[in-house]
Amino acid sequence: MKIDIYGFDGFIFDMDGVIVDNYRYHIEAWGEFFRRKGIDFDATNFTKLYFGKNNTDILQSLYGKTLAEAEIEELGEEKETIYRELYQPHIKPLEGLIGLMEQLKSYSKKIAIASSAPQSNIEFVVENTGIAKYIDAIVNGNMVKLGKPNPDIFLKAAQLIKLPPAKCLVFEDSFSGIQAAKNAGMQVIAVATTHTKDEHDQTLTIVENFNEIL
Repeated sequence: MKIDIYGFDGFIFDMDGVIVDNYRYHIEAWGEFFRRKGIDFDATNFTKLYFGKNNTDILQSLYGKTLAEAEIEELGEEKETIYRELYQPHIKPLEGLIGLMEQLKSYSKKIAIASSAPQSNIEFVVENTGIAKYIDAIVNGNMVKLGKPNPDIFLKAAQLIKLPPAKCLVFEDSFSGIQAAKNAGMQVIAVATTHTKDEHDQTLTIVENFNEIL
């Protein structure tokens, strides 16, 4: 299915796997984090079950118990510090992203980031990719109660850019994120970074990078 993107007024970008193709660095960081904790880690299983979800859901599930909010924050930031150190030398925007954002802004479109990531990671990516001037609103994983596949994060983004969900188009790479966008009543384009084109729902518009949209 081909989507005419210019029929939308708002564009909501997930971050990991969409603004940047950083899947492998997150996996390496989680692996190192759990190695330090003495916990077994299976990268394939982790991707299938948890990628695209927030740290609260991931940590509580993997630890098999309810963790205090302060403990989640401390553990989560420990993992994210590992990730930023690993990714810093390699970070760059996904191909075509800057060109697409420039084009959207030339048509006075609104752009938001809606990511399950903590604010520290979002700031890290926005700063290192040079996209701050294009962004009208940011929603991080701590700004909503329920993570993806619940629609809350995308609905919050639409609220911040003052548009109804039906006028927003989402770019997502994870299955839970795609479902969240659908649950929000939004159209979605799948970005085949974390998962291949063949792994995605073939009824969706699927791209490997943003040059395919320009």
